Amino acid sequence: MNGVHDVGGMQCFGAVRPEPDEPVFHAEWEGRVLALTLATGALGAWNIDQSRSARESLPPAVYLSSSYYRIWFEAPEGLLGRSGLLDGGFAARARTWPEMKSALDASNSFARETDSPPQFAVGDRVRARMIHPAGHTRLPRFVRGQVGTIVLVHGSQVFPDRDAVPIGEPADQTPEWIYAVEFSGTDLWGPDSDPTVTVCVDAWEPYLEAAS
Repeated sequence: MNGVHDVGGMQCFGAVRPEPDEPVFHAEWEGRVLALTLATGALGAWNIDQSRSARESLPPAVYLSSSYYRIWFEAPEGLLGRSGLLDGGFAARARTWPEMKSALDASNSFARETDSPPQFAVGDRVRARMIHPAGHTRLPRFVRGQVGTIVLVHGSQVFPDRDAVPIGEPADQTPEWIYAVEFSGTDLWGPDSDPTVTVCVDAWEPYLEAAS
């Protein structure tokens, strides 16, 4: 979706200013939110792409006015409601900590084997498709329609656009090849951009087409 979360390349948001010696959490509640997110996710009622989609679907005013962990706090509310966990579902899915840890460890990788060969190779020139899907996507708006160069073939992974289905529907985890694609800053933002800037984006194969 073309949501407010997709702010890459947009103007008027100011410079990114890294915080020196930034702590893991700025307040105790942030750690609790992370624990809550991991614990509820380990119950298996939704997958990581559905979780990302829930955060991206927050109202624009809420998203833009919220801190990182505030967004993580707001999103599970809808997931919990739609999954049925708030209507007695917790008891059916209750797990011990060893069971939850095993589930978390098993979900860390979305790499999958595929019998289909990659369509592209390192050095190929590709164009990011000009798409505006209604659902979840990991293709940033600022590269759509732009031409870049394949610099790495990562392997095949679950395709998030098909994995982030509505809660309760079966997810399609058919893998797709994923590539690192390098774009020139001047191609993305025009002659006012620093000519030495390049941007590398990881893109699944359905996001790309051969550049003529």
